[in-house]
Amino acid sequence: MTQDDLLARAQTWLAEDPDSETREELAKLIEAGETDELAARFAGTLQFGTAGLRGELGAGPMRMNRSVVIRAAAGLAAYLKAKGQSDGLVVIGYDARYKSADFARDTAAVMIGAGLRAALLPRPLPTPVLAYAIRHLGAVAGVEVTASHNPPRDNGYKVYLGDGSQIVPPADAEIAAEIDAVRSLNDVPRATEGWEVLGDEVLDAYLARTDAVLTAGSPRTVRTVYTAMHGVGKDVLTAAFARAGFPPPALVAEQAEPDPAFPTVAFPNPEEPGAMDLAFEAARAVDPDIVIANDPDADRCAVAVPDPTVEGGWRMLRGDEVGSLLAAHLVHKGARGVFAESIVSSSLLGRIAEAAGVGYEETLTGFKWIARVDGLRYGYEEALGYCVDPEGVRDKDGITAALLIAELASELKEQDRTLTDLLDDLAVAHGLHATDQLSVRVEDLSIIANAMSALRSRPPVHLAGLTVTTAEDLTKGTESLPPTDGLRYYLEGDYKARVIVRPSGTEPKLKCYLEVVVPVADASELAAARAKGAEVLFAIKRDLSDAAGL
Repeated sequence: MTQDDLLARAQTWLAEDPDSETREELAKLIEAGETDELAARFAGTLQFGTAGLRGELGAGPMRMNRSVVIRAAAGLAAYLKAKGQSDGLVVIGYDARYKSADFARDTAAVMIGAGLRAALLPRPLPTPVLAYAIRHLGAVAGVEVTASHNPPRDNGYKVYLGDGSQIVPPADAEIAAEIDAVRSLNDVPRATEGWEVLGDEVLDAYLARTDAVLTAGSPRTVRTVYTAMHGVGKDVLTAAFARAGFPPPALVAEQAEPDPAFPTVAFPNPEEPGAMDLAFEAARAVDPDIVIANDPDADRCAVAVPDPTVEGGWRMLRGDEVGSLLAAHLVHKGARGVFAESIVSSSLLGRIAEAAGVGYEETLTGFKWIARVDGLRYGYEEALGYCVDPEGVRDKDGITAALLIAELASELKEQDRTLTDLLDDLAVAHGLHATDQLSVRVEDLSIIANAMSALRSRPPVHLAGLTVTTAEDLTKGTESLPPTDGLRYYLEGDYKARVIVRPSGTEPKLKCYLEVVVPVADASELAAARAKGAEVLFAIKRDLSDAAGL
């Protein structure tokens, strides 16, 4: 667009912006003639990604702000009315990030203005409480205002439909079309009252439901250190642990209370380097059995175990390790139904399911897909997401996952065993499934596009000395999967391996998921198998980076 067009668009946006902060920000950009910055903010509109919107806070249609949220809410309301749900209830939750409460109230105001009913959760609460509330209250849709584990300057808008799971195609495109149809904020009726602010009854019902994941009379002796990562998990997790009869977790005080600045971490994600340092420091002081962490909206759960072989004495378990532990525990508890995971997660779950005689299914990345598996009993994704009670919460839930891992650790403790011992058992039974990730965060999104293009035009023939026996371009879909932007390679040689490459749906990252399976005859071979697995994974990373031009 021309500079005149750009300034005209910015002035029009400024005139409608209901937020004094972003109005001031945009006015300064216009006055200073910051055309490059304005061009970036008006280059398009934020698009629905994994489950809704997510982006950096700021003025303009390419940022998260009240104007964007009001349009999104209006689009959702129009979609619901077009589906014959004109008088339905929309329940709205939010985390403690900057602007989250404002975005939640704006959503309620738009829903009431559109003739629907709206109910706000009483305060910042974990995302799984919102996912539970949708089904509990019989809502036709739900909205959670959160950016999960993104950096402090981000926020997001996650949309669920009445089944309690996140939106999938074609609903996302249909909602996006309704958002695009909003020409002016002046066309969006917004009420100043009329929505309900819920009390604690929904939270109490959720907490009562968390008891269902545990076996009556099971041991509850495990001692934990817990960090909420500056998010909203502390009060709900400690209440759930108290109800269940576990010892109170020792809290990482510096990270216990909600703080949208996330002052002690570079990224508020337990998987990021350094994010767990304070938790490990606390663990060294109180000597617990395990460390548990939630991400800021508490839908993810991280677990760490004592390990004298690593610096500091504590090791974060990979999401795949926790996923396999929970699966083994549920099998031991007699769980039936389908065990599901996304294609980027370890194939060990399929081995566990097959041995137990339970169903197994792979889905595309994201709990919006996992939650829709028919007959789902358990679902997990390697990015620390676990659904252990799909009848209660059809999404990942870091609270109930923490309860279940605490129960498992307690049962093992009664046998003088640990989570690490059970991981060893699984490796001996099914082979060592070693996993790793090559994750590249970029400022320039063209780097991701170029890497995907390079791999498509020149697919690797060998990685780490293993032969690529199958190369799939997932944009074409498969017999069991709808199309998605990704590449999948199967490798064979001395070991079997698998590689999946995909752009992240929530962050500016290219993510490569690696797995190698090393046979293990007995426990005496475990150390050598782990060393070999790490060696092969390192070599795959190196060769894949070269092939992608990274």
